[in-house]
Amino acid sequence: MNTNLLLVEDDLLLIENLTAFLKGEGFAVTSARGQREALSCMEWETFDLILLDITLADGNGYSLCTALKSMYDTPVIFLTALDDEFSVVTGLDMGADDYISKPFRPRELLSRIRTVLRRTNRSAQALAVHDLTVDLVKGSVMRKGQDLFLSALEYRLFLVFLNHKGMILSRAALLEEIWDAAGEYVNDNTLTVYIKRLREKIEPDPQNPTIIKTVRGLGYRLEETP
Repeated sequence: MNTNLLLVEDDLLLIENLTAFLKGEGFAVTSARGQREALSCMEWETFDLILLDITLADGNGYSLCTALKSMYDTPVIFLTALDDEFSVVTGLDMGADDYISKPFRPRELLSRIRTVLRRTNRSAQALAVHDLTVDLVKGSVMRKGQDLFLSALEYRLFLVFLNHKGMILSRAALLEEIWDAAGEYVNDNTLTVYIKRLREKIEPDPQNPTIIKTVRGLGYRLEETP
């Protein structure tokens, strides 16, 4: 079960980009553009963490944070362009668990999210596939308690397969998912290298892969756990 995030933000482009990034990191993301929509989402679904902008389509982040904290114990991280000391202190005094100023680097936000989830003990259950365990909060992949030490891009690539378990993924689809995920250019040739490296780390026998299978002429597929 993935960690479930609620993104409350009125910037449609930021919603689109941040949702794609966080889903690529293994999170489930629901978005709301204003106070009423956010409160409605909270009534129907349980979230592990809320990413909350201060300027919303209706209402504002401060009042919404106060309302949410009075009804739920869900941790809140403020995302806002207001980075003066008064705004920061006001947000934290209202119960926010962290505060990050725009523009921010996605990897920095990811680190903040994981820190708050660990601190509040709201991390999702680890995913398991074959004999591997994936900790979505720590961003680690282990076999029998031993960390396999995947690079950021190898981990991101593995998450793409995990999120599409049993489905055939073309090389074009994989490139679209991981392009520039770790701040480096990824083309068709480097994708081949990263799939090879990933297999060397996760497959019991990389020469005869049983986890990530090649589907000749179509792409690759993460095999369901036998």
